Amino acid sequence: MSTAAPAKESYIKWVDFNVTSQALNDAFRYDVDTVQSPVHLNWIELLAYLGAKYGGDFSHYQKKDLDVLANALTDGSETMAHLTEHMQYYSYYLEAYTAVLGGMVGEFESEIPSSQAPAYLLPSGTEGGAEGDPEKVWAKQYGLKAFSPIAKHFPYSDYDDFGAARDYGYRRQHLGHDFLGQTGTPIIAVESGVVEAIGWNQYGGWRLGIRSFDKKRYYYYAHLRKNYPYQSCLEEGSIVQAGDVIGYLGRTGYSTTENTNNIDESHLHFGIQLIFDESQKEGNHEIWIDCYELSKFLRQHQSETQKIEGTKEWNRIYDFRDPAVPSS
Repeated sequence: MSTAAPAKESYIKWVDFNVTSQALNDAFRYDVDTVQSPVHLNWIELLAYLGAKYGGDFSHYQKKDLDVLANALTDGSETMAHLTEHMQYYSYYLEAYTAVLGGMVGEFESEIPSSQAPAYLLPSGTEGGAEGDPEKVWAKQYGLKAFSPIAKHFPYSDYDDFGAARDYGYRRQHLGHDFLGQTGTPIIAVESGVVEAIGWNQYGGWRLGIRSFDKKRYYYYAHLRKNYPYQSCLEEGSIVQAGDVIGYLGRTGYSTTENTNNIDESHLHFGIQLIFDESQKEGNHEIWIDCYELSKFLRQHQSETQKIEGTKEWNRIYDFRDPAVPSS
């Protein structure tokens, strides 16, 4: 009979993500601007270094701290390995921030207007966009792959409401971020992934849950529109591309009766759950992060949509190919 002690659980149990939109954008710009340089700066590594430096408190963020770090790395006077070898919590912040941001920046292909395309994409015989549309061409790009959850040109308002009290059913904290907007506003897939949950929940009303391909992020979209909450093609197991229309803003929920509008004001409840071990997916050990600053950062990349005449649906105008999506 073995008397060995049980293996110690080594996965992360909690993440307090408070990286500001300014820090996210500054680090992102360094990543994109150096992608073809001898030293390509990884934005998550830059943020993890600052996280370790600030003890996770980005209220101390100053761009000069990032500039000094970036300059030392690009001029070859330092390496990230050397700079962080005595930083006790750098590895924690690197893993935690990779879980939050890991699928958001990288290579992709997208359609762009022919009028905006560089000349080398426009010779005779160049592949057109969807169905050979001459108004669009495909372009290989490196940059922000993730999208805002609200479609372009649709107004919304928001504020940092993470942790606010909720009392329907039982007293609890608000573990997401609310976008107040017009009923019917197209809701966008922030990242490519697989639909893991679709249907009614008495708290979230009509809701969708989409899991990233690396399994680290679970995106939750709730209070979707009464009578026509989702894009008609979606079901459990569906694969979505970042920027796809997945549903429509509404005010369903707070009822055990399906398809009920019991929310006072139309809005999208958007949440991101981090999963380092499958035991954290549901129950008392769930990790939900504050999405407010991240949503401000993502507003720079909104999916443009158009109404499908004769239906209640909208579709994206410019298609997208994410290499993270498994080939069929």
